[in-house]
Amino acid sequence: FPISSYTKMWADSQRELDTMLQREREEFLQPEEDLEKVKKMLAMAYIKYLEIFRNLEEAHDNLIHQQKRAAVQQVLDGVIGRILEIKKEMVALDISECHYLDDFLIDLKRVPQDLEIPIPKYFVKENLRILQEREEYLQGILLNAGLLQMKEPVKAMTLEEAIKVIQVAERARQGRARAAFMKKIFLEEKRQSKKKEQETGRNPDDAAICIQKVWRGYSQRKKTEKLWEEEMIFLGMTSAEMMNGTGMLPPHLEAKSILQEPNVWQGGVQKREDFSFRQELRRTEGPNIKETLQDQITQCFVECRHITGRFPDYPPEKIGGSKAIFIEKHPEQVAEELAARREAEERMKEKNAKGGKEEIKQKKPPKAGKPVVDLRWKIGPSNFLSMLEEESAHYQVFWENRDHKSDFLQDHDPELIKGEERKEVEEEIRVQVDEVMQEKLLKVKRAVDRETGPQGRAGKEGREEKRHRKPRKGGHENLMMSPACRTIDSLFQELAEEGLLIQVKHVNLSDYFGYYDALRHLARTKGAQPMPSIPEVRQLVALYGILPLGSQTVHENAPLVKSLLLAGPAGVGKKMLVHTICSETGANLFKLSPSNIAGKYPGKDNLIMVLHMILKVGKELQPSVVWIEDTERMFPKATPKGEEEMNLKRLAKILPQFLRALKPKDRVLLLGTTRRPFDANVGPFLKVYQKIILIPKPDYLTRCGKYFKSSSFLKIPASLWKRYILQRGGVLTKQMNLHCLAEVSDGFTQGHIVDVVHNVLTELRLLQMDRKPLRTVEFVTSLARHDPVYREEEEAFQ
Repeated sequence: FPISSYTKMWADSQRELDTMLQREREEFLQPEEDLEKVKKMLAMAYIKYLEIFRNLEEAHDNLIHQQKRAAVQQVLDGVIGRILEIKKEMVALDISECHYLDDFLIDLKRVPQDLEIPIPKYFVKENLRILQEREEYLQGILLNAGLLQMKEPVKAMTLEEAIKVIQVAERARQGRARAAFMKKIFLEEKRQSKKKEQETGRNPDDAAICIQKVWRGYSQRKKTEKLWEEEMIFLGMTSAEMMNGTGMLPPHLEAKSILQEPNVWQGGVQKREDFSFRQELRRTEGPNIKETLQDQITQCFVECRHITGRFPDYPPEKIGGSKAIFIEKHPEQVAEELAARREAEERMKEKNAKGGKEEIKQKKPPKAGKPVVDLRWKIGPSNFLSMLEEESAHYQVFWENRDHKSDFLQDHDPELIKGEERKEVEEEIRVQVDEVMQEKLLKVKRAVDRETGPQGRAGKEGREEKRHRKPRKGGHENLMMSPACRTIDSLFQELAEEGLLIQVKHVNLSDYFGYYDALRHLARTKGAQPMPSIPEVRQLVALYGILPLGSQTVHENAPLVKSLLLAGPAGVGKKMLVHTICSETGANLFKLSPSNIAGKYPGKDNLIMVLHMILKVGKELQPSVVWIEDTERMFPKATPKGEEEMNLKRLAKILPQFLRALKPKDRVLLLGTTRRPFDANVGPFLKVYQKIILIPKPDYLTRCGKYFKSSSFLKIPASLWKRYILQRGGVLTKQMNLHCLAEVSDGFTQGHIVDVVHNVLTELRLLQMDRKPLRTVEFVTSLARHDPVYREEEEAFQ
């Protein structure tokens, strides 16, 4: 679409957002007794905000205008935060992370795919160059430490393999020689036939007809091309410069193609940041600003002396300098405040004088009855409604009625940049004016009031000495070895060499494939809690893991989630989701699993030091994810016997302190994965993990997907078996029965299916694909070697 379409999309989203804000003011601020009505209001608002979020994200990703992107991004952060707040209210009402929204989707004429959470691309694109440099630096450390797997060494050939290679090469050489010989014979025959035609000659009429036919075709094509160009210019779909060859693409398409190149993105952002008008503002408006500031400060000092009888002290730079003077108050207001202050001081003196003689009688408070508890539902306070209202007002003032047609390139708005930089120029000039006016005020005081210098404690501040604490005996050595005195680079390198900082596999959330199960909510009518479907797992991972980590504004103001647990059988994709969270947000991945720290940092002090190192590096290079695999081993029900088990239990006791050290400004997430959460001690286990997401095995619709041609939202094959077979390089024929595979693989996980496909589709089997098509029995035989997830284990997770 052209850029005007995305500008219109932004405008439509803003109007829908204004409607939602007005609706929240009317409905949500009033207490409500009917909880079913409350659930309906929250569900409708949640779906509407998701739709606004999706449109704003698409508009932000395709807009090129610098100030427009910044404005849309601020609205995006507000909408994301409001979605998280509404989600919190829905969870509190349903006492469940999964909600039944089918009826509301039908009322709004929406489909389940509209509940998918889009991931803003600016989470990674804005810091792409920094992330690439960090990834290369980590890769270099791992290579030097020998922790990165190198390419497989060249194996020596056997005699039979060498003879076979020579035979293939010789036969290929003979074939090329034969082809060259046949080509030579063909060219010789063609040369002989042309020679005979030249000797016999050709009819002049035939030659003239041939020339006429070629010329008339060429002439008509040129006329048609010219008519087409004139029509395009008349419709406004192109310009004369483009037709003349002076342009490559329309400006919006050319700029968009540049933005879509990942390696050029950061350079493009850097180029747009170079638009600066500071020098021009200093040259044109600087003298006028300086003169105005001096006149205002002088007038203020004169008025204060007229009221108080003396010149005031010049405000120090710590409280803002002359900023403290520029308060919107008239001299009469200042005089009234001074008079009220004097009266208050006189009253305090009289009260202190009579304090020893009279006693103030206090009335006994009335007896308090039983407190009345309001059982009506009322929505909690929001940190994002005021932000959204402010951004909506900003849009109406700056962007709603702005003429976008004059800005043909749609790159930047000089007036908006000048407005932002004018404040910085005024601040620079204000500091210079403060130095000049402070000297002038001192001279005037000496001449008029006969004062010799500044009064108060300002002159004593320079004479105050800081008290330094003496280090303990032998404390310098421990201080130099502690993480507090080491650089981030050294800590980063040590964590990478010890295997605690690992590389992230680039995986998207859409790669976690699965369909929405509409029948699973039948269990809710019987009082049971159903397992979440795969799309709901994607939504929860995006809401609690990706969106808060990707945006600093959202993480600071939204309901804070410091820890998250992914629980499910082996092979359902827990590790994939961990790498997805890091890949979608550009986060660092620290692996603090029991198997990874075994024998590396024994003792409580060393564990505290490791967590301190991870916390320091994670905060400095945020966002960061601390991953604990097989986390149930840290919370055993039985008493630990060995030293390694004791070390894991110590780490489990330190984790709550680690979480308390995380503030809302720190984008650090503690992420645990477990295959057997029922083996852990429930009390300490639930104290560490704030949110728990159960991950199910794939259902029949996900495994087969026979009646779906493709997924419009995910843009991937509609069957789990089909997707993995095609990714491996296989070819599906009529001999492959996906329905049979889906039925047989009931109870097996995605990991089992991937393993089966890799075992069957070897390199040799792929070479035999043309003459020996794939059959269903090959996959069934390999699948029989795996153990499925039995019903007892699945019920244990529920």
